[in-house]
Amino acid sequence: MKNLFTLTALALTVSACSTLPSPPTSQAVELKFAAQINGQPFACGQRYEGVGSTRSTITPSDFRMYVSEVKLVRQDGSTVPLQLAQDGVWQQQSVALLDFENGAGPCRNGTEATNTSVRGQAPVGEYTGVELTVGVPFAQNHQDPTVAPAPLNSTAMFWNWQGGYKFIKFDTASSGISTDKPAAANAMGPVTRYSVHLGSTACAGESKTQAPSACQNPNRMTVRFDGFDLRKNTVVADMGAVLAQANVDVNAKGTSPGCMSFPKDGDCPPVMQALGLAYDGVAAAGPQRLLSKR
Repeated sequence: MKNLFTLTALALTVSACSTLPSPPTSQAVELKFAAQINGQPFACGQRYEGVGSTRSTITPSDFRMYVSEVKLVRQDGSTVPLQLAQDGVWQQQSVALLDFENGAGPCRNGTEATNTSVRGQAPVGEYTGVELTVGVPFAQNHQDPTVAPAPLNSTAMFWNWQGGYKFIKFDTASSGISTDKPAAANAMGPVTRYSVHLGSTACAGESKTQAPSACQNPNRMTVRFDGFDLRKNTVVADMGAVLAQANVDVNAKGTSPGCMSFPKDGDCPPVMQALGLAYDGVAAAGPQRLLSKR
């Protein structure tokens, strides 16, 4: 009888153990972003002083950018790809659209909806850093946005089949008012359009409506932050730092307003340098200054 009771108890124990849930193998991750101009929170319609080499006043009207290939960094330095949530709005495959404008005021050509984070799943573990690319992978960069899934269906973020998408779209207007000028000199300041549109250039293709085989200037930025706590830290995108050495009150003759990443544009060298990207055969003198951790 005793053996019978023992066997019964053992069977119940095994049965109970077999029904216990397995420990989770993945965890939810949210990488938070914030947009700023010279350390001040970005907002549509707000005026920002002391911008650029002339320390001028600007009023931005758009700020969006694509990030992709997000990876989490382990303590030993190895990386794990973040599997993005396929939400059908902001994220698709490894690409996410960050949208800091809300369609209000001068941002009326934008969208009311905003997105300031990248969300996904990663294996359970401790992570001490993050790595990401500003840009769209080549395989997805050259397609028809009218039939592409969101967020690659944004025609506002698209140039053409050869160039592909605008990785960064920042539009603003400069009043010409400078904190370094006397009041009288500011009285007649012009309003100047100034943009930073980053994307791939010099892309070789048979025609403007066919995807290229390669781009001479991919212009993708890969950024890594060590000592990054996903629970506490935020990635800050500050366009004031990008424009620090740029004159936002003037535009090089015969070129688009500001820097559109295309070669031979006199407005681009200080901008591309601040993005940490080579331009017209000249390598960047230092690291990128757009993104930082907070």
